[in-house]
Amino acid sequence: MGCPAQIRAAAFFVATLLWVGAARGSEHPQYGGVLRVELRASSVVMNPQKWKAGAPDFASNERLAALVFDRLVALDNYGRFQPQLATEWTHDAAAKRWQFVLRAGVRFSDGTLLTAADVVAALGPLLPPRGMQISASPGGVTIQSASAANDLLEMLSSGPYFVYKDDGAGGLLGTGPFVLESAGGSAAVEGKNIADAAGSAVGQRLRFRSNENCWSGRPFLDGIVVSLGVPPLKALLDSQLGKADVAELSEDTARRAGQSNIKLWTSAPMTLFALKFIAPAKSENERTLREALQLAIDRNAMARVLLQRQAEPAASFLPQWLSGYAFLFEMESNLELAKQKRGKLPANAIGAAQPLRVGLDSGNELAKLISERVAVNARAAGLTLQVVAKAKGNAGSDGANGKADVDAQLVVWRYAVLSPRGELESFANAMHWEIPEGGVPEEADERYAWEKRMMDEMNVLALVAVPDFAALDGRVRNWSPAPWGEWRLADVWIDAGEKAGAKL
Repeated sequence: MGCPAQIRAAAFFVATLLWVGAARGSEHPQYGGVLRVELRASSVVMNPQKWKAGAPDFASNERLAALVFDRLVALDNYGRFQPQLATEWTHDAAAKRWQFVLRAGVRFSDGTLLTAADVVAALGPLLPPRGMQISASPGGVTIQSASAANDLLEMLSSGPYFVYKDDGAGGLLGTGPFVLESAGGSAAVEGKNIADAAGSAVGQRLRFRSNENCWSGRPFLDGIVVSLGVPPLKALLDSQLGKADVAELSEDTARRAGQSNIKLWTSAPMTLFALKFIAPAKSENERTLREALQLAIDRNAMARVLLQRQAEPAASFLPQWLSGYAFLFEMESNLELAKQKRGKLPANAIGAAQPLRVGLDSGNELAKLISERVAVNARAAGLTLQVVAKAKGNAGSDGANGKADVDAQLVVWRYAVLSPRGELESFANAMHWEIPEGGVPEEADERYAWEKRMMDEMNVLALVAVPDFAALDGRVRNWSPAPWGEWRLADVWIDAGEKAGAKL
């Protein structure tokens, strides 16, 4: 499978080829320097067990956890699985029993050796509750699944499936390339919610130092400083002024960055915006209303005009890059047919005389913009829709923070794992759908059929999917993120010959 040095060297070689045309200054990797990162999230949670599936802050938690922790395996940009803490793996003919051989000599940041028991303790609570168990075995660990788990590697190489160790004092130790050193100038406890460890997290800074004894080799950077709670507009300004090396942007500031000749990174669509009805349709009128609204929504215009091509229309719950079959779903708007269905509604029906009330998180400006466009589309079909801003909540984690005063909720769902079955099952659980006894089907054709049935029920209407955006300073080299949002900052180095604020 290759040694750690070869893995990192190969990754660097591939990334270098991708950047040859843009590279200036020094073309050779340099050790040293501190990378300045700005994130929109006002707080982060380092403990993967506390992450909520689908939550908008999942990306920030995962990106910072990847600095400190490792996974058993990783997936490169060419779709090949690479060894991390596991050097090799095998499974039986039914793909129900998987065995992983652990890398020898790996140590946590406190110097203690990684053991199979540590892996079991970390991954056991994270594995999906569909009859999957992990146990220690000679030289490694074994994962036993009640059903075929051909997507196990996709799952283990993404999402919360990091390996870590409880330090006995409320923190978590990792084997990764960096160590969380401090938060906001005071000592931080690894693994805790940073806001709990060091007071308010707004505007707070986290400091990571390089792990000199990391099994995969010392990272190029001496450290990384992460500023939390940075508004996208300020992040853009800091990028222009050379005050940030990697800055997370929003879809509107990403457009401005492109106009300012700032190097911009864009991921695959990672965040789904959808309209979830609080209760299933119980009458023919409710079903007709949803059909009319579905036909009235112009997703293409929403993605390409309203969001200036910084999003993609969502014809299904999973994006094409993840499911492989999203192109089979058609979701073209048909205003005339929507009007015909609207005409079948009685005068006193919701959506006619009474507005369909849609709740949304008052702190999410993009959700507000999208929901207002849905209201405009509905009005064009003769439907009445009222947007109700609600107290900030986590609609992505449970799919419905809606209460009795709204009929539907604007849901924001962040994709987290590279297993399409696993992601769809997490989404289904959050939407409170009935899942088959054996779980969401693993085979693509059966999974497609099941997802289509869920869409046909019209309890959730997918709208658009939005990528992640980041501005990069011209000094940043070997930037080779994954399309699904993984930043891989351990491979980045800073060109000392370039002036901060340089553009590519």
